[in-house]
Amino acid sequence: MALTDFKALTFDCYGTLIDWESGIAAGLAELASRAAEPLTRDAILEAHARHESHQQKMTPAMPYDHLLQVVFKRLAEEWGVRYRWDEAVAYGASVGDWPAFPDSASTLQYLKKYFRLVVISNVDNRSFRASNARLGVDFDAIVTAEDVGSYKPSHRNFEYLFATLATMGIRKDDTLHIADSMYHDHQPASELQLRSCWIHRRHEQRGFGATAKTWAEPPVEYKFTSMAQLVKAHHEDLAAG
Repeated sequence: MALTDFKALTFDCYGTLIDWESGIAAGLAELASRAAEPLTRDAILEAHARHESHQQKMTPAMPYDHLLQVVFKRLAEEWGVRYRWDEAVAYGASVGDWPAFPDSASTLQYLKKYFRLVVISNVDNRSFRASNARLGVDFDAIVTAEDVGSYKPSHRNFEYLFATLATMGIRKDDTLHIADSMYHDHQPASELQLRSCWIHRRHEQRGFGATAKTWAEPPVEYKFTSMAQLVKAHHEDLAAG
């Protein structure tokens, strides 16, 4: 299918539209500095990914800002450093401070002219409201982990998404899911036969960063290294008629 054939674009937010790795690294910098051995940025992100994905499995109904408090606690224990609970609370509340990627807002504003835009994100509603202000667009629907009571890659989140799209008169076959994470998004999308587009934000870096590891690369419909490339491809499809 050409990009112009889709009626709706669904987006992962953190890692795709919001630069969560920069936000996580900044939020944990002080804690990590107390570790006996120096921690690289990737070591911090990978430890965060392990604890976050485990906690999401263990407590799927826990709101994301509270879940991050537990992740902060587990990281402090792993690194053998002292911490205060108010630091954990502050880290959980920091999601709204995480920056948007430079191309996110302008790309979304462009795509809004041609598609219905929906977010499906592993976040709580309060935190997403702060992030949404950075993205500068009104989404047609917002599906959060707090709404569903579970976290991606659970199929429950995507089934909730499909039901939401149905109320808008949009079928799964008319939808393209746009995300960075293989673990959270492309693997379940492939299992549910939802077409997807990989925005490979870490294309110049090694490893999985803040995302849990996957051992296979599921098929995707499109692959770009930025949202700006997605807009360029849409321009080309429009020109081709």
